Amino acid sequence: MTYRRNLYKCTVALFLMGLTLASCSDWDDHYSATPQSGESLWTTLSQNSELSHFTKVLQACGYDAALKSSQVFTVFAPNNSHFSAEQADSVIALYQAEKARGVKNDDNMAIKEFVQNHIALYNYSTATAGSDSVTMINGKYQVLTPKTFGGEQMASVNQQCSNGVLFTLAHTVPYIPNVYEHLSKDADLDSVGHFYKSYSKYIFDPSQSVPGGIVNGRTQYLDSVFHLKNELFSEVGPINREDSTYWVLAPTNRQWQQLTNEYEKYFNYANNVKKRDSLQFIHSRLSIIRGTVFSRTRNTDATINDSVLSTNAYPYKLRRYVWGRPDLAYYQFQQPFANGGVFASTSKKNCSNGMVLKPTTWNVNKLNTFWQEIIVEGEASHSLKKLSSLKTKDPLTVVTVQSRNPFYNKVSNNSYVEIIPKTSSVNDSAAFNVHNVLSNIGYDIYVVTVPALAGDTLATAEQRLPYKFNCTLGYIDQNGEEKTMTLKNGAVTKADVIDSVLVGKNVRIPTCSYGLDIPQVSITLESYVRNRETSKYSRTIRLDCIVLKPHRE
Repeated sequence: MTYRRNLYKCTVALFLMGLTLASCSDWDDHYSATPQSGESLWTTLSQNSELSHFTKVLQACGYDAALKSSQVFTVFAPNNSHFSAEQADSVIALYQAEKARGVKNDDNMAIKEFVQNHIALYNYSTATAGSDSVTMINGKYQVLTPKTFGGEQMASVNQQCSNGVLFTLAHTVPYIPNVYEHLSKDADLDSVGHFYKSYSKYIFDPSQSVPGGIVNGRTQYLDSVFHLKNELFSEVGPINREDSTYWVLAPTNRQWQQLTNEYEKYFNYANNVKKRDSLQFIHSRLSIIRGTVFSRTRNTDATINDSVLSTNAYPYKLRRYVWGRPDLAYYQFQQPFANGGVFASTSKKNCSNGMVLKPTTWNVNKLNTFWQEIIVEGEASHSLKKLSSLKTKDPLTVVTVQSRNPFYNKVSNNSYVEIIPKTSSVNDSAAFNVHNVLSNIGYDIYVVTVPALAGDTLATAEQRLPYKFNCTLGYIDQNGEEKTMTLKNGAVTKADVIDSVLVGKNVRIPTCSYGLDIPQVSITLESYVRNRETSKYSRTIRLDCIVLKPHRE
């Protein structure tokens, strides 16, 4: 299965996408890269004895080169009175320890959470009385007012340098993790945090990086900009984005262990499936996190108490296309704060882009997430597996239910197939593929048939006879061998109605086919009418769909 769907830094493109800056009266002047008069930011910083502790950190972390380059920055420097030498040494020690472990600069906590939390690209000023939203290099948003930055009092403002602007602060600006970052920082949530983080990688962006000299024909960068990419964000949403607000329901380490132990058995692939262990690992864990991320844009204060839609939920109009029926509301949860609701009994941690909710008990029901009904439409081109060897031509005739017919909008997708024998004196069969079957869960299996009247209101009495058929399930066992299981022999339908015939109850299949291109499961329908029964039953089977419903006790 391909996973499609960024700790990002401040870029011109991001600003052009519509970041509102209340105090900016002239966009071009505000972000102008035109050098100002005076010394460089680095020279100005290093000559100010009240900023020596901060300057020491910048130099140890390699930011002296960037701050004396032609790139334009705005620096918010804490003075020595509330940023001590001991604190500076602590930040440097953290930087060195992270670097020794091979941590990239964009993940190095000293750089990301301290240095980049006090530096922004481009020019900012407090020339007007309003407030401004400043995007720091680490992607965090901070509010700049004439007297404060990030809620901290400023000691001096608007000192122009040749490559930017310098502000000084009475205190350091605290770093507030976003929901993605908090998952790894909370010791009780680091199992799910590690799972997310294991799919993260940084992509170098030379267009936003600060170039230096050329060594051995290769450009050396004074400040390298990387964008965070994570395949899991395409599954649940970009929970690292600072310009969005998410609530994330996060299982504790204990809950994560319990859930993975349970869920892995639902993704037990046959031994001959390539990368079976990797498929089992990823799908069992994706099944935990899908349905746990909630966009506050989609879930407003007016609706969130009644019902919440996770990022994996689909709007009503798309549910038939995605799930097969509009009433299937997977990944949507009713009364989330009520007793037993998904948000009930949770502790809450505010983050820079939302909130992490840690539950005492895990109230996400499998039947409302990945234990889903499987609907096999008879007329779908990928459904047919094979026909009876008795046939010399395709016996599946697709019939469309017309809008004037009484059965219109009662037949799934208003179409069905007819399995028509070659002659009226023989029985026939057809096998249908079933995709995305989970292993080791019970399925109730229904065959939904359609009366002849749905295709022709003038159907003859003979055509309107009920059907009698056998139903067999084919599957691949653990060793990769084809096996069959009899579901029901001599199943009989009712005449002149759409009939859902239960052919198997709590049927368990030992292997999983979820996400596989080649289906591992099939259901065969075979007309089973004896010659003496032709006046009672029709050998033509009109199939709407086959439904596999997770069994409920």
